[in-house]
Amino acid sequence: MTTITKVKTGSKFEDHASYSRVVAVDNWILVSNTAGRNPDTKEIPDDVSEQLKQVFANIERGLAAVDSNLADVVSAKIFIQNPADTETVMTLFGETMRGVDPVITVTCPPLGSEVYKVELEVTAYRGAGRAETTRIDTSAQ
Repeated sequence: MTTITKVKTGSKFEDHASYSRVVAVDNWILVSNTAGRNPDTKEIPDDVSEQLKQVFANIERGLAAVDSNLADVVSAKIFIQNPADTETVMTLFGETMRGVDPVITVTCPPLGSEVYKVELEVTAYRGAGRAETTRIDTSAQ
């Protein structure tokens, strides 16, 4: 039988729009588009790097609620408000996700508010970080 777990973080946005931060369907874990608002202080840093660090912390918190972590991430969608921030965001994303190497999509659309400089949406598979992984490099072929 399929098990579905829905995680709420207490965000007023989750309540208003009636959505969950995380939905786990068996071992598949879907994490909603996540901004860099600190859930405890409700503050958002001005700096894009600091926002991204908070985004990762928020995602880690949600993943931990369903016995998962960033190592289990298999896909990420990266939304960057200002295209000029792309290099900064990608550098920090690379440092954080090095060795995990999920598939990614990067886009620069307008976000829900100009205060948000970067948001991430991820999909994880519980246990992927511990699974045997084969890496194939097609560049030499």
